Amino acid sequence: MKAEAYLFGGVAGFFFVVGLGYALSSGPEPAGVAALTVSCMMAAVVSFFCAMNHRRRGARPEDDRRAEIMDRAGRLDFFPPKSGYPALTALGAAVAGLGIVFGLWLFLIGFGVLIAGAFGMVFEFNDR
Repeated sequence: MKAEAYLFGGVAGFFFVVGLGYALSSGPEPAGVAALTVSCMMAAVVSFFCAMNHRRRGARPEDDRRAEIMDRAGRLDFFPPKSGYPALTALGAAVAGLGIVFGLWLFLIGFGVLIAGAFGMVFEFNDR
């Protein structure tokens, strides 16, 4: 994950430099600056995630040039057998999207359902 952290850190730095140059040369045009700023922040979040995973779990077999394919064999992670929370989250996102069109009250209902579904997915199997 260390190589990926450096890669996305470089992408974030690129968007930062380009966004700064664009902001200084474009005048009062905020859309491009906002898009480049959001791109920089998204790349920085991915870089941070990869760096923290490398820090927590250490090097992976993929990071070692002398590693064999069988070094990665074994159990990868826990995957839930079935859950209703992804469908609930999708329903909440759809209702929140309709709420943007039809009114704040519908958006708030959809956002509440979306948050309930997201929390359900995160904490459904927290004992493992």
